[in-house]
Amino acid sequence: MRPVGELAISSSSWLPTSHNSVPTSPSFTSSSSSRPVYMNYALLSALAAFVLAQSIKVFTTWYREHRWDLKQLIGSGGMPSSHSATVTALAVAVGLQDGLGGSSFATALIIACIVMYDATGVRLQAGRQAEVLNQIVYELPAEHPLAESIPLRELLGHTPPQVIAGGLLGTMTATIIHLISYSGSSA
Repeated sequence: MRPVGELAISSSSWLPTSHNSVPTSPSFTSSSSSRPVYMNYALLSALAAFVLAQSIKVFTTWYREHRWDLKQLIGSGGMPSSHSATVTALAVAVGLQDGLGGSSFATALIIACIVMYDATGVRLQAGRQAEVLNQIVYELPAEHPLAESIPLRELLGHTPPQVIAGGLLGTMTATIIHLISYSGSSA
């Protein structure tokens, strides 16, 4: 009796029998892997979307609260979602560069969906729970041991409009960088 692994290998007609039978596809012959990291289109798109989203938060905070808050440059939460902008830019960039049929795009898309779901679900609820806990601690008598506790961060997650705005920003960023990158290389 053969081991299960051996049976699967010997009876699988879809597995290549030699290195020469591996089909050449864009993922194997792409020159993108030979580029230096600073020319990595997907990475640049994701980083640009992150920086743009964090910068826009400073202005949306000013518009909403009529004060400049530079802490928004490094903070989480707020409009637009930098998490959504980053992962969406990455997924769109991978899709535009490598095509929508590959496993790279599928991986980037699934990660983007998980991050955006987490931003509106778990992290948003954790922020709301922090608000309630901070209020409870605030109402404690001064002599209570927890009355001097450092308040929990409340702005953790995102509302659906913030996530959608981040996704749109990421899509636009990756598309614009793609158009700039590849219009210059075709000339």
